[in-house]
Amino acid sequence: MKLVYFAWVRDHTGCAEEEMSLPKGITTVEALAMHLASRSDAYHKAFHNVNAVRAAVNKEFATGDTIVSNTDEVAFFPPVTGG
Repeated sequence: MKLVYFAWVRDHTGCAEEEMSLPKGITTVEALAMHLASRSDAYHKAFHNVNAVRAAVNKEFATGDTIVSNTDEVAFFPPVTGG
């Protein structure tokens, strides 16, 4: 799986993207974000409030219950506003 981080999510994690194998039992975007939050203090800072992070799976906006697999690209970013 390819993970891509934007804006303050990237700043907190310290990387723009990474590859990882999906841990056993992790099947949704929300479960993935919660797993990432448990990896380190830096990831916890980025993902501790899963409601403050948006996601896209394969470049399509996703919700917390969107299913993910090892062949997906998952991007995490803060909410976007326009004006």
